[in-house]
Amino acid sequence: MKAIDFHVHLPTPEWLDNSMRGYVEAAETYFRSKVARRSLDELASDYEELDMLAVLLAWDAETATGRPRVPNELVAQACKDHPKAFVGFGSVDPLKGEGAVAELDHIAELGLKGVKLHPSLQAFAPDDERYWPLYERCEELGLVLLFHTGTSGIGAGQPGGQGIRLDYARPIRLDAAAASFPDLKIIAAHFGYPWHLELLAMALHKTNIYIDISGWAPRYIPAEVMRDMKGRLQDQFLFGSDYPFIDPKRCLNELSGLDLPDEVLQKVLLGNGKRLLGLS
Repeated sequence: MKAIDFHVHLPTPEWLDNSMRGYVEAAETYFRSKVARRSLDELASDYEELDMLAVLLAWDAETATGRPRVPNELVAQACKDHPKAFVGFGSVDPLKGEGAVAELDHIAELGLKGVKLHPSLQAFAPDDERYWPLYERCEELGLVLLFHTGTSGIGAGQPGGQGIRLDYARPIRLDAAAASFPDLKIIAAHFGYPWHLELLAMALHKTNIYIDISGWAPRYIPAEVMRDMKGRLQDQFLFGSDYPFIDPKRCLNELSGLDLPDEVLQKVLLGNGKRLLGLS
């Protein structure tokens, strides 16, 4: 296995044309690429050809968006059908309260490895202590918690950003949860830009915070992020693409050309992710 891609959305109509209805066009403009629809079988074939493992992400932002969820069961079945290509993260809608907490047990029973949350799209403040039961149960179940952080291609360039608030995704909002639940493994996706210095400081302070580099063509990653990925935070960085908005092959090729020491590159591409997911 060459790499683990920690940030893979479903390129299927279930997500793109239902859950993301009305959002995809703005994201395509932001990422300067047209999103192609693919079946899960085709996606599995793509990742097997790349010799990469994809972390598939379920989706539930029903309360805030009024759009249907991508069921956890769908992702779990894809992982069962293609175990060499996929591992899965479920999703819950934090605004569903006790129902969201209860769903975490089902996610664990399905064999999924973690939970994806998107504070901006789900319209919740992750430092609000009403969500502490959610984090506590993830910690108890050993589920990794992946948060979208930073700006968003969804809503970008639109009046009012399509109503999406970026402040919910500011990295510092994760600091209280990381401090309160030290055994909870937290991944901050997209390195929190434009608050990436904030996130780097948090990861230096708290070893249960990990950073994924998805959502960016690697050649555009800010110098401060590259410095700490090469140096003192090399054990806390994870590879990711943000497929289908960015091609994982492009990300892999560009990252390999950024003069990272081989030892560091192997940690970011594979070693750190295998340790985090408990893979042999």
